[in-house]
Amino acid sequence: MTTAALPLHPPSPSHRAARAHAERPGWERPAYLGLLLATAVLLLWDLGASGYANSFYSAAVQAGGESWKAFFFGSSDAGNSITVDKPPAALWPMMLSVRLFGLGAWQILVPQALMGVGTTAVLYASVRRQFGPAAALISGAVFALTPVAALMFRFNNPDALLTLLMTVTVYCVLRALEGAHTKWLVWAGVAVGFAFLTKTLQAFVILPPLALLYAVCAPTGLRRRLGQLLLSTLAMVVAGGWWVAIVELWPASSRPYIGGSQTNSFLELTLGYNGLGRINGEETGSVGGAGRTAAEGMAGAPGGGGSGGMSWGETGIDRMFSSNIGGQIGWLLPAALILLVAGLVVTWRARRATDSLEGMARAAFLAWGGALLITAVVFSFMQGIFHEYYTVALAPYIAALVGMGVAVLWEERGSRAASLTLSGTLALTSYWAFVLLGRSAEYVPWLRWLVLAVGLGTALLLPFTARLGRRMALGVAAVGLGVALAGPLAYCLSTVTTAHTGSIVTAGPAVAGGRGGPGGGGMRGGEMPGGGGMPGGGAPQGMPQGGGGQGGQAPGGQGGQAPGGQAPGGQAQGGQAPGGNQTTDGGRTGRTDGGGPGGGGMGGGMGGLLGGTKTSSEATAALRADADRYTWAAAAIGSQNAASYQLASEQPVMAIGGFNGSDPSPTLEQFKEYVSAGKIHYFIGQSSAGADGAAAGGETGGGAETGTAVRGGGGPGGGVSSSIETWVKANFKASTIGGATFYDLTAPTSQAS
Repeated sequence: MTTAALPLHPPSPSHRAARAHAERPGWERPAYLGLLLATAVLLLWDLGASGYANSFYSAAVQAGGESWKAFFFGSSDAGNSITVDKPPAALWPMMLSVRLFGLGAWQILVPQALMGVGTTAVLYASVRRQFGPAAALISGAVFALTPVAALMFRFNNPDALLTLLMTVTVYCVLRALEGAHTKWLVWAGVAVGFAFLTKTLQAFVILPPLALLYAVCAPTGLRRRLGQLLLSTLAMVVAGGWWVAIVELWPASSRPYIGGSQTNSFLELTLGYNGLGRINGEETGSVGGAGRTAAEGMAGAPGGGGSGGMSWGETGIDRMFSSNIGGQIGWLLPAALILLVAGLVVTWRARRATDSLEGMARAAFLAWGGALLITAVVFSFMQGIFHEYYTVALAPYIAALVGMGVAVLWEERGSRAASLTLSGTLALTSYWAFVLLGRSAEYVPWLRWLVLAVGLGTALLLPFTARLGRRMALGVAAVGLGVALAGPLAYCLSTVTTAHTGSIVTAGPAVAGGRGGPGGGGMRGGEMPGGGGMPGGGAPQGMPQGGGGQGGQAPGGQGGQAPGGQAPGGQAQGGQAPGGNQTTDGGRTGRTDGGGPGGGGMGGGMGGLLGGTKTSSEATAALRADADRYTWAAAAIGSQNAASYQLASEQPVMAIGGFNGSDPSPTLEQFKEYVSAGKIHYFIGQSSAGADGAAAGGETGGGAETGTAVRGGGGPGGGVSSSIETWVKANFKASTIGGATFYDLTAPTSQAS
């Protein structure tokens, strides 16, 4: 790896920070603005193509745009029946956007894209302080061209805000270290507190190395250091605890049920399903779980969580380099690790305290490196639910280390050790890119050979750059940087030109041995884990065929079938989720590419669990008719199913059982009370067309919708959701509206008591 631009002759490390604070060179401001503009263009390009992206969160955004109570709690619907399974901080910017500009794909996703630009800016500001503008530009470019970052800052999951806040946290800690500034350490605590309100305990992963770094290296007395850390902890507790305190003290009878918990408790959700359960795989009520195949999970015993569920991949130190994950985040991970060690070696002669220039440079390596290592280790060995896109949290740490490490070694390139380390790092990066590009061999196949050849050739020249003229040396550096970023850039372009919807999404093209999918490895185009294409084995026209197994085949299942004998959805070919190209919700348009194992955007992945259904204009009209007379226009099992109808009609739809259909909300008695009080108009059941299509393992014709049953109608634990559906079928007459089965809950059958 080399730096693309260092306009000054190589100074010693002791001059780095002084140069960073000196007058800005004339080229810096245009380059910085160009970096931010390019990042914005990349993240905003064709942003509306993904429609409502993850409809689970989009439905909550729609609800928050209608109800301030839903806004505060993060409710799935404006009737406030149940919340999403995360705290609501990530939803608040999107909800405000929808309140200001109305409901639509751009209104939901633009705040996410702006967070990506903001993260680039914070990263730039942090790296520049000790290492200068060239290092900062490299870090910003590496971050912006990380494929999983290009994915998640164009998507509406909480990871975008979490990544921004984690970057802000490291920045604030480093600012505090410069002069033992209490205010900056307090601001770091505030950032972590809001990160907790974004994705609960993941916010705390990087705290141990950062707290230890400050306790040991801050340039002040030990007593003051410990006092500052206590103040920062207090700020964190206040920033993250005020919402938790209100929710826990609020009478449960007048607030929505806490989605994802089994006892209607946010603390239980935090410590269990979103906490230790992610580490040991015992997520009660989850569709996931450790050590189980998808087939076992779908056909598995009641209870969900660790006792039955989908396997989330092999754990181990090499997980970040695996087929599923390598192309998401791993392009420059080996380089970052090498440059971390190199940077520490160069700066280790500094004193412990950070009141020296070299000390702050070393502290920066320790801060970003510590955050990278602890997060990567947690991701590598967690046995619970793990999705490839979680790795976006690593992107700013890798980017910072690459920029800083390249700057340090470039300045020391007159040393044989430094020049050989640069050369070896570039050679390894080129070879690793060759390997990663080979996993998607049909996607720009010539690129991998070009990267390998040019990369190795440039690596051979790097040890001689100290003897070359300035322009020649910078030219070699620019070529080396371009080679290192060529693979990630190709994956980013594949990502931003492909729509992503549903609960499980990945960046880049299909990969051999990965989850596969046109334009990305994972859950696109109606794929099952391990599939390489569409149900039946094909890939959409114009997209490469994946090589990671038979298309549409689930682990342990038959081609075209989901585990347990159910095919993915039984969906009409080319069906769109709300917000798709086909107008299904009163005029909003946008593409979709899939949403989850076996279903994706084509509807009802895993029986409607991970991907929403396609709604017809007839069903939408029925939900809107006399909607003001009811608290909920309808109820459906599972959040994705409910979300599809809610987004199409913009009316509240109760998600029975929450995301997995397994939460005990509402109970059968509560549901009966709602029906008796006339609060729910319809119950939406499984359509016969969807069921027939699923049983056949193929696609239905004529645009029929998928069914809404989630894992046999009862979710992972069966129970409450199944009992509600059974009671409805026994007491209310079914009618077909636009291909879906509707039960009018205001018109019981004559046999109903």
